Amino acid sequence: MSPKSGTPKKNLMLFSGRSHVELAEEVAKHLNVTITPQTVHTFANGEIYVRFQESVRGTDAFVIQSYPPPINEWIMEQLIMVDALKRASAKRITVIMPFYPYSRQDKKHKGREPISARLIADLFKTAGADRIMTVDLHTAQIQGFFDGPVDHLLAQTVLADHIRDTYGNADITVVSPDSGRVRLAEKWAQQLGDRPIAFIHKTRDPDKPNQAVANRVVGEVRGRLCVLIDDMIDTGGTITKAADALLEEGAADVVIASTHGILSDPAAERLANCKAREVIVTNTLPIPEEKRFGNLTVLSIAPLLARAIQEVFEDGSVTSLFDGSA
Repeated sequence: MSPKSGTPKKNLMLFSGRSHVELAEEVAKHLNVTITPQTVHTFANGEIYVRFQESVRGTDAFVIQSYPPPINEWIMEQLIMVDALKRASAKRITVIMPFYPYSRQDKKHKGREPISARLIADLFKTAGADRIMTVDLHTAQIQGFFDGPVDHLLAQTVLADHIRDTYGNADITVVSPDSGRVRLAEKWAQQLGDRPIAFIHKTRDPDKPNQAVANRVVGEVRGRLCVLIDDMIDTGGTITKAADALLEEGAADVVIASTHGILSDPAAERLANCKAREVIVTNTLPIPEEKRFGNLTVLSIAPLLARAIQEVFEDGSVTSLFDGSA
């Protein structure tokens, strides 16, 4: 019996959960594809049902979902989408989570605590995910929690380009809100043209989440424009206290730049009332109108996601998006 030869075709299909459809549509536009239609609804008791309206057999499937509140519902919806794709014979399933959920629970501080970031990775692996794509993990070692490729995209270029275009002629100091992100501040300083760095020495009580006490500024900030960087802004307490500390030390102005604008209450109010000239975030999470304020700038992460998806689909280099070499 002679074997039958054929030419397998690669098909890229993009799927979106319901939490942040605007971002998915923008990514689809950059990729020049349409989001695959699906039937999805929530039963009266909270159970979620998903069915795709087109064949997905043999496709390279990319499933995008953001995680605003209620975060656990959107995680479950994406898990169900992945399971549906696996059972419908998709060839490869890439889970796109612009904001990795539970990323702050990446290690045990005390006995009898969970490592929930690892649990998220295990859940998606079990559901059928072959690959994860995410933006600015809280800690880089979370990549090791998933047994498969993890594309860790960096929003630094998106944010830094905006700062360079807007404040490039100012005397900039890049400021880390704590000592743990000094290495990130160094990368920022290099990208902005070898600027000096500083950091805020602070303490945090592990029994009181979302609360920090800013102590003192380490580094030269007097008379300079301080670019205060962080990976996420949740309730805004840490970042606004850091901004206040910088201004008290004589900083000429403060610009806050963060990838993930979680903006849990009362973050919008705190940021609107703080003395920062501008607060810059990306749209990895949806930011509703009621959480927007006058000095908030939201940059789109969609072009970066689309380029990474294209590289993965074409078996190219995602690394080349950041350092220019494969």
